Amino acid sequence: MNAVPKTIRRRTWWVLWSLLAATAIATSGLAVPPYLTGDPTDSTMSLNPDVAAHYLSIIVHAVPGGLALIIGPFQFVGGLRARYPKLHRIAGRVYLVCVVWAALASLVAAVFSISGLAAQMAFVILAAAWTYTGVQAYRAIRRGEVALHRTWMIRNYALTFAAVTLRVYLGVGLLLQGAFPSLTFSEVYTASAWTSFVLNALVAEYFIVQRTLRPRARHGRADAEDSGPTAVAVVGATAGQRA
Repeated sequence: MNAVPKTIRRRTWWVLWSLLAATAIATSGLAVPPYLTGDPTDSTMSLNPDVAAHYLSIIVHAVPGGLALIIGPFQFVGGLRARYPKLHRIAGRVYLVCVVWAALASLVAAVFSISGLAAQMAFVILAAAWTYTGVQAYRAIRRGEVALHRTWMIRNYALTFAAVTLRVYLGVGLLLQGAFPSLTFSEVYTASAWTSFVLNALVAEYFIVQRTLRPRARHGRADAEDSGPTAVAVVGATAGQRA
């Protein structure tokens, strides 16, 4: 009886994974190349004309950030992890190094940004959370806590994926400007900056709960029924996720 739901869940997972991987690769492929030329006029972001380091910080953010965006989805494929464990570890190290470089550079870019204080604060918080979750993921795997490592990596990649959702929300916001002429680009950009990672973080937490608390709760209820009416099902909150 559980075969059909399991098949549906597996197919749904692959559809969502394919969408995530495709949009991540496409975003990286479109967003990174302009910063490989070394020409500030190719920048797709507004640069601070008074700070030459602003452009450099964006390059250091965009290039490793784009690489992390591409690597991330493949780290969650269980079959690849099982078949190529050494490659998974190497790719994981490269990913985390890219995240740290990109996050630190984004802090500098945010400080010099001319997008306004509200948007600057969004990017500063994102950079801090991005770094923190990456460090926690690394610490967990160094302690051998694989399940906890995966949980932190889900959170971390949700923040990495903000590069994609930022552009999606920005596009939607620009379309809304046609219906609401009073809506300024600054307002659209600021709202997009915040929602790009806040909503991603909420989705990540929902996914983590669904993959940990809910399965344990179901198993707990089944054990209680098998053991009789006096059995007590204990639900754990730290079970591992299958990618």
